Amino acid sequence: MMDPKIQEALTSAVAVFAEKNELNTKAIQDDLIKAFSNEEDFLSKVDMLDAVFDDYPQMEALREVFFDLLLMNFFSADVIKLEEDYLDSEEWEQIEEDTLDRGTELLNVLLYLNECKDEDIEPELEDFLKEFLLVDEDEFQDEHRIYEPIIANQILMEASVEEIAKAANKVDDESELKELFYPIMCFFYDVQPSDELKKSIEKKSVAKDFDMAVFSILEKFNQN
Repeated sequence: MMDPKIQEALTSAVAVFAEKNELNTKAIQDDLIKAFSNEEDFLSKVDMLDAVFDDYPQMEALREVFFDLLLMNFFSADVIKLEEDYLDSEEWEQIEEDTLDRGTELLNVLLYLNECKDEDIEPELEDFLKEFLLVDEDEFQDEHRIYEPIIANQILMEASVEEIAKAANKVDDESELKELFYPIMCFFYDVQPSDELKKSIEKKSVAKDFDMAVFSILEKFNQN
């Protein structure tokens, strides 16, 4: 099964990335949708996902982002077919252990957007950091450390895309948010961007294919 919202985010991101790299958009979309939609267990889907990225090495930058999407699809579409307490089972615990090094911090933003939709609230950066990630709480200092570049630059929500781009260049190369900083900050800058703003975001981007693919995932998630 495949969640329609995730399918739309997937096809949009692939279209953006593939077009900028002159790849076969339709073939990649079809192969990925097949991996997401098949009836196999989660780890088998991960293997299928990896096989697609192995076939299209030019797409490598998006591999772990699409792992996040695969996980989101599992939570929203696949888990319905399993036992009610499956996510508390030893089997799922083992899967989490086996995939500990997979995915990115984009997953947290996607989970937050789902929560916003459920609670009918507009996504905001401060709300994401303080109410969802709880970065101010003592027991969530790992999150505080990971999200430090974003926490330290919240003032940019009142600035400009140009200033976000400048800050993105200064994020430490070792940070887990190095690549994601720009598209995430630009998304929260205006969660309902005009076409003009999107052109400006792309213009200021350093990695246009990756940044705009991630931005399109967040935009589609927020629209649906």
